[in-house]
Amino acid sequence: MPGTDPALFSAEEMLELFARRALSPVEVLQAVTERVARYNPALNAFVSLNPRAIEAAEASAGRWRAGRPIGALDGVPVTVKDLVDLAGFPTRRGSRLTDPAPVADDAPMVVGLKAEGAVILGKTTTTEFGWKSPGDCPLNGITRNPWDPLRTPGGSSSGAGAAGAAGFGPLHIGTDAGGSVRIPAAWCGLVGLKPSYGRIPQWPAGAFAAVSCAGPMTRTVRDAALMFSAMARFDLRDPFCLPDDPRDWRDGIEDGVEGLRVAVLRRPGFDAPADAEAIAAVEQAAALLAEAGAEVDEAEADLPDTRLVFSRVWSGALSRLVLSYPPEKRGLLDPGLLAVAAAAEGMGAIEVLEADALRAAAGHAMARLHQRFDLVLCPTVPAGPPAADAPIGDPVQALWTEWAPWTFAFNLTRQPAITVPMGLAADGLPRSVQIAAAQYRDDLVLRAARALELAAPFPRCEEAA
Repeated sequence: MPGTDPALFSAEEMLELFARRALSPVEVLQAVTERVARYNPALNAFVSLNPRAIEAAEASAGRWRAGRPIGALDGVPVTVKDLVDLAGFPTRRGSRLTDPAPVADDAPMVVGLKAEGAVILGKTTTTEFGWKSPGDCPLNGITRNPWDPLRTPGGSSSGAGAAGAAGFGPLHIGTDAGGSVRIPAAWCGLVGLKPSYGRIPQWPAGAFAAVSCAGPMTRTVRDAALMFSAMARFDLRDPFCLPDDPRDWRDGIEDGVEGLRVAVLRRPGFDAPADAEAIAAVEQAAALLAEAGAEVDEAEADLPDTRLVFSRVWSGALSRLVLSYPPEKRGLLDPGLLAVAAAAEGMGAIEVLEADALRAAAGHAMARLHQRFDLVLCPTVPAGPPAADAPIGDPVQALWTEWAPWTFAFNLTRQPAITVPMGLAADGLPRSVQIAAAQYRDDLVLRAARALELAAPFPRCEEAA
């Protein structure tokens, strides 16, 4: 592929070229770091870069020369969100209150990626403790969207979204407690997978451990499946992780959607907003899936008001987090985070237990829906990305009107959901749709996303390409 920037190759393309000795991991890393030097000052996607990445790339190049790669990702650059532990680096979580000392151990998903030979490029920005969707935090400032630097990339995996769109390598770790993989993926034109709860082990547990998942953020569906294969391995540190199921999640991904039943969901437990572009994207995806042989119909799920459920989970978790710090230090926290935590003041044990019961009821309702339908199709975000520096009014209201009204239900139900790009809106920014499947049917969301990707290939970000 002469004349093509190696940084913009997919992971699969890189690996094919490594195997043919037509490209080396060192050349890829150099191309990626050149793009980072050129574009990151305006985007602010990174907390830190890995000074030992070149050593890892050189070691990988040696293995490829010997014909002995150590794994399925040998030599491919990967970034790690700064909510996730990376040995030798601090985990600051976007906060001025966290420990600046390096951590000793890798998080489970990082262990998996390193075991497959991935080259860790660096750590990407996050909102403070992953609490919100706009991509800024007190510690690192504002992260910007490569499609339009005046817009947010979304959050909380803000740096991962910006890095993916800007071509800072093909693979990026995000985490998602209410949409934090899928929202930035949607606003940055990426594929973002929130797998079934427990599929990818996590440790240490974060503020939202009861609903949070880690997942891949990539430019292609097959890369998401490839990265997922390395991340989804049992780790004894996570008491909620699923038993080991070593597999290549690309297996069956090309099987298409013929014969699958797809429900178009218009109401995730309440009247969630969706602008004309979001609705048009869903209609386009529904038509493409039908053309590919799926049976598509509208359906209702007997869901409780998921706003009520998630707002209690969200505010309760943040209240517990705030109370873990001395009162004299809490002023260093994001004011919006403090406002959400304050919303939980006075919440009693009965309300907490009721929220958990309603969460289970939501999961039951979706399981019933999946007795009739294999897949659910709906928007990912209610509208395009807001301004990067837009002030936040009432963050609780913003949660279900501007940020995550279409995503947090699938965290409550713990089922897999994927965001896939679906063309460009009238303003030239990415559109997207979201596909969900029954719990543990991660294979089905990957199949459907791949079918859409083949039917409607997505353009790369011109701003940073």
